[in-house]
Amino acid sequence: MEITMASGRLAALGHETRLAIFRLLVQAGPAGVNAGLIGEKLDIPAPTLSFHLNHLSRVGLIQGRQESRFIFYVADYGAMDKLLAFLTANCCQGAQCLPKTASRTTPKKRQRNASSR
Repeated sequence: MEITMASGRLAALGHETRLAIFRLLVQAGPAGVNAGLIGEKLDIPAPTLSFHLNHLSRVGLIQGRQESRFIFYVADYGAMDKLLAFLTANCCQGAQCLPKTASRTTPKKRQRNASSR
């Protein structure tokens, strides 16, 4: 991942509303959440929500899919994984120094999840 892409994604997540949206979508899993429900759960007016969803989509952190008259949004787990890998690449000269990260997801698990999509 290039530093410009990483900085764009981090900047997008640096906004409180976009971070809340992204976390909600990560928790929702691959089924995603429709835009109306996102706005409801996070108490975000539709025009503001649309702006933030477009921004997250533009930097590649989420994807939308049309189902009937609804748009469902889902976190792009591959993009999230690449961003985390970029941030932790060569951390501590290869030594295990991130116990919270290691306990949640091992590299093998991340690779398996990314390849199953």
